[in-house]
Amino acid sequence: MPLMPVLLDLLSRASHRLGLETIDRFPAGHPYARTRWDRRYFDIASDLKPEAIERTMCEAIANTPSVFAHIQNPTPAMQRTLLGVIDTSLRRSCGAPTNLVALLVEAYASPHTREARPGLRAAIEASAGQDMRERVHATLAYLGAMPAAFDVIEARD
Repeated sequence: MPLMPVLLDLLSRASHRLGLETIDRFPAGHPYARTRWDRRYFDIASDLKPEAIERTMCEAIANTPSVFAHIQNPTPAMQRTLLGVIDTSLRRSCGAPTNLVALLVEAYASPHTREARPGLRAAIEASAGQDMRERVHATLAYLGAMPAAFDVIEARD
């Protein structure tokens, strides 16, 4: 067996374990293994645990919501982060964040995208066949009819 391929394989494994590489998906066997992202927009070290990966991705979405466009099959937490940005934008009366809602609608084109809120997929699929503007407005109407997840204040005895 030639020595060079063996050395390259060992170097690759060491680099991966030390977090010197960036990754573009969760590890195989993870519940969200179908989730992928573009490495150009997300610098995720290969040594991060899945929870830290998801947290880092959510922070990126919260800071720059448009990066959501570069994620395939976003996790429910990633979607909830985007929904939070949409909700904040609506509350501040900054106008409807139609571009962000369009990103959410596009994410649900994949049957592998897990639902972030019960009924969200059905609401988005109900507008299938319409142009994107109509789909966005239908989704906004659905989201507006839902109680906001951020309005809940827990009382302590």
